[in-house]
Amino acid sequence: MLFAERLLAVLSGERPVHWMLGQTVGEAYDQLIRLAPATPLRARGARPVVRRCGGFPLRPGVVEAFASIAAGEQVRAMAFRLEQGTDRKWRCAAVELGSERH
Repeated sequence: MLFAERLLAVLSGERPVHWMLGQTVGEAYDQLIRLAPATPLRARGARPVVRRCGGFPLRPGVVEAFASIAAGEQVRAMAFRLEQGTDRKWRCAAVELGSERH
């Protein structure tokens, strides 16, 4: 849930992308740089929140996770991959957003 909330903060415009430095690896930071300027998870009126979050381990040290993001009547899907480094810290390795539903 922590990473979903961090990603939501960046993708809703509450936090700058560089806030995720050190919490991302590989392509994930570049994906955030491309996605964040459009603030795809910002909503008019209601503040977006993580409604549901879950994940599935792919192998030791790798989790595919998902979250549903709600803001009023709008619901968006977010998928992300977490990878555990040799320092035992988890970092986001990929981010994808689903289309908007009303």
